[in-house]
Amino acid sequence: MSTNAGNLHSGVSSAHSGSGTFSPYNAIMAPFLKSALPQLTILVVLFLFTMWYESWAAWSYGLDATTAEFSKYWMTFFFAESIILWGISFAVWIYIWVKRDRTAASATSTLSATEELRRYMTWVGIIAGYVLALYFAASFFAEQDASWHQAVVRDTSFTPTHIMLFYGWFPIYICFGGSVLLYSMTQLPAYAKKMSMMILLAVLGPFLILPNVAYNEWGHAFWISEEIFSLPLHWGFVVFGWAALAFGGLLAQVLNRFTVLIPAVIKEQS
Repeated sequence: MSTNAGNLHSGVSSAHSGSGTFSPYNAIMAPFLKSALPQLTILVVLFLFTMWYESWAAWSYGLDATTAEFSKYWMTFFFAESIILWGISFAVWIYIWVKRDRTAASATSTLSATEELRRYMTWVGIIAGYVLALYFAASFFAEQDASWHQAVVRDTSFTPTHIMLFYGWFPIYICFGGSVLLYSMTQLPAYAKKMSMMILLAVLGPFLILPNVAYNEWGHAFWISEEIFSLPLHWGFVVFGWAALAFGGLLAQVLNRFTVLIPAVIKEQS
């Protein structure tokens, strides 16, 4: 790592001393912003829409699952979001796979350092979307769901907060997580050649929260556990959520690769 850091320092120094055209913004920030800004904007809009819909329909039409209003405003929403979100997810994953670089893992790959750095920054933009979606789901809306069930005793597994959290925001962050995994495997040589345990943990851990929902709902069918959230019934959410700590190891891997790529890009463009 120290050797790579020395290479980075020497590369930056040569860029400043030479008459080259290397631009940190064009090489690093531009591809990141091009990838991240649309995704983050969409997520913020979806977050605001979720908050608005819940504030409008939860208390008025979401307290009794046996009413026609509940079926109209909540179950219809559940079926629609399930079809739309999973449809978009599979479409995105198929698109990434179809557009894969078939030579990424090849020893004879002619991928330039400039193009590889661009792909990395595009990937980091997807990771930024994944992190924000995961935060909205596992932190904000998860705590909101807990607060709802303390105030309103559930009469169905499809409560308003469940419809938004488990069947809305979980598929959203799973879509991003799957994209992070597939993009790394199909576009980045380091991960196309060898799978990263850090990526697997960061993606599969939070994904497994969704299957844990089935176990959670089975338990709630027999026990009223709204008042004690530290019950073993809820441990799976915490354990799988902790897998997101693998982002620390992934950050170290990416930064280590940057110390090699950035000097190479400077050399190509100077």
